[in-house]
Amino acid sequence: MGAGPGDPKLITVAGREAVEAADVILYAGSLVNPAVLAWARPGTEIHDTAPLDLDQTTRICLEAARAGRRVVRLHTGDPSLYGAIQEQIAPLEAAGVRCRVIPGVSSAFASAAALGTQLTLPGVSQTVVFTRLAGRTPVPDEESLDRLAATGATLCVFLSVGRIDEVVEACLRGGRPPETPAAVVHRASWPDGSWVTGTLSDIAEKVREAGFRRQAMILVGEALRPRLQGWDGFPRSKLYDPGFRHGFRCQGSEGRGQKTGETDP
Repeated sequence: MGAGPGDPKLITVAGREAVEAADVILYAGSLVNPAVLAWARPGTEIHDTAPLDLDQTTRICLEAARAGRRVVRLHTGDPSLYGAIQEQIAPLEAAGVRCRVIPGVSSAFASAAALGTQLTLPGVSQTVVFTRLAGRTPVPDEESLDRLAATGATLCVFLSVGRIDEVVEACLRGGRPPETPAAVVHRASWPDGSWVTGTLSDIAEKVREAGFRRQAMILVGEALRPRLQGWDGFPRSKLYDPGFRHGFRCQGSEGRGQKTGETDP
């Protein structure tokens, strides 16, 4: 299940209930805020999986499940993003252990919240890409950052802040102008969280000055520009435009209280 980006209050209600009911908890100690363990019952068996491999974590889960104990595996953020959950679930289901995935709040969304911005903007970007640079874990050639940058979508680049210069170079190769807005949020939602904002021309230097080396989200895209420059002149959502008619709001007093049935296609 997803433990969220850091702030223990950002765990979901379902996630907290699972922690409270657990007999055994395995958590990624290198990333998950241990404060979420405060909701565990006294006597709960707790394992930090940072030094463990897949076989070891599987063995703990299987032994506990076969003994009729409720097991919770805590991942940072949302487990569907870089969580490697399928390889953990497969051997458990093969052994007849029923598994449930509880989603969590991604650091991408916590980063946008920290900046007080949005990742999509009408007429500017309606697509968000979650990606990372290739490292020991490869990235398919067709998903290289320069190709993704060429789409014009808002980019959320995980696990790459230590190579910020490469991120910038890839974005520029993909056709993003040097003045493209960029931001890097370090430890989003943690008490010591901080961020820097700028453009592709200066964001790398700002990251070095801030000393960000890990646990940081890189955001790139024109959707960030209103937050950096102010809202004047930027398109606004049609949904809240007083002249925009849809099924729950009519235009003009003559149709007040009635549904028009019109929606934004």
